[in-house]
Amino acid sequence: MSAGPSRVASLPVHPARSNRAYRNVARLLRPLLYAIQRRDWRGQEHLPTDSGFIAAGNHLTNLDPVTFAHYLYDSGVAPKIMAKSSLFSVPVLGWVLRTTGQIPVYRGTSDAGRSLEAAEVALAEGECVAVFPEGTLTRDPDLWPMLAKTGVARLALDTRVPVVPIAQWGAQDLLARYGKVFKPIPPKRVTVVAGPPVDLSDLYDKPRDAATLREATARVMAAITAQLAEIRGEQPPAEVFDMRKKSA
Repeated sequence: MSAGPSRVASLPVHPARSNRAYRNVARLLRPLLYAIQRRDWRGQEHLPTDSGFIAAGNHLTNLDPVTFAHYLYDSGVAPKIMAKSSLFSVPVLGWVLRTTGQIPVYRGTSDAGRSLEAAEVALAEGECVAVFPEGTLTRDPDLWPMLAKTGVARLALDTRVPVVPIAQWGAQDLLARYGKVFKPIPPKRVTVVAGPPVDLSDLYDKPRDAATLREATARVMAAITAQLAEIRGEQPPAEVFDMRKKSA
């Protein structure tokens, strides 16, 4: 699957698809993010320019959606992040999410399907939809990606848009997993690396059964994990952490 033309950004311009609210938020956050990070960003050439696409990343800390979005935004992409619906009710944060066009995820409710429908519309319009397939912060004790939910697979197979795996590492040094203390001093190294789109084309015409969805999800997460292993210079565990087994 081709990634399309390069989208590498040499200057921190505002993406063409960003609205006024998105740009105003970026003007406020960018100086802070530049000050607290030592950025190691790679792989922007894999971000498609000729179609909507899914940006799928690992989830380490409550801060990494910001560093994830920063990487995409400064690479010329204004992502529509799929975020849990409760965040849209938080003062200030909820306003930011709504006005910048982020997508609420209604977990465990009759409205759950609305999230995928909204994401499909955005992708059809050429937008980038950003997802964290694990659905929550990883529970793996060493912060490797854990077993993911299949929503990203269903979205990818139904829309047939490219799925770009993006691994990040370092945001947890600014704010630890489940941490309450923000540690911006000294600035921390934050590495974000995008890889080539994951090939799911052989699954497009298969039934949307559990086996197909699990296979597509596993491919996406394997690509993210391989990139994270390269960033960390370590081998991931042989068995993916499964939160369901640990809580059983």
